[in-house]
Amino acid sequence: MIQHYFVYITCKDKNEAISIGRKLLEDRLAACVNLLHGMESMYHWNDEIETATEVVLLVKTTQSQLISVTDTVKKLHSYSTPCIAAIKVDHLNADYGTWLLDNLNTY
Repeated sequence: MIQHYFVYITCKDKNEAISIGRKLLEDRLAACVNLLHGMESMYHWNDEIETATEVVLLVKTTQSQLISVTDTVKKLHSYSTPCIAAIKVDHLNADYGTWLLDNLNTY
């Protein structure tokens, strides 16, 4: 059974999210990406608490694409330690699931 995933990625800005999202779509590693603007982040970095405005990139894909998605994001991302978190989808309506598969490289 094919397992669907949403991959949560934080990006430094809209341009970076668009660039990464477009590459994932062009390579058919993602069927759809969503950009969520204006997220405020707080995190530890170099023993300090930092804050930043980021853009969330939500990538819709399958388990078989996760390694390629991760590799592609790491190559294109400006952060030395980008957040790339795969979230297993327990339920997805059948029509959307079919559409998703039709728009991915499924080799």
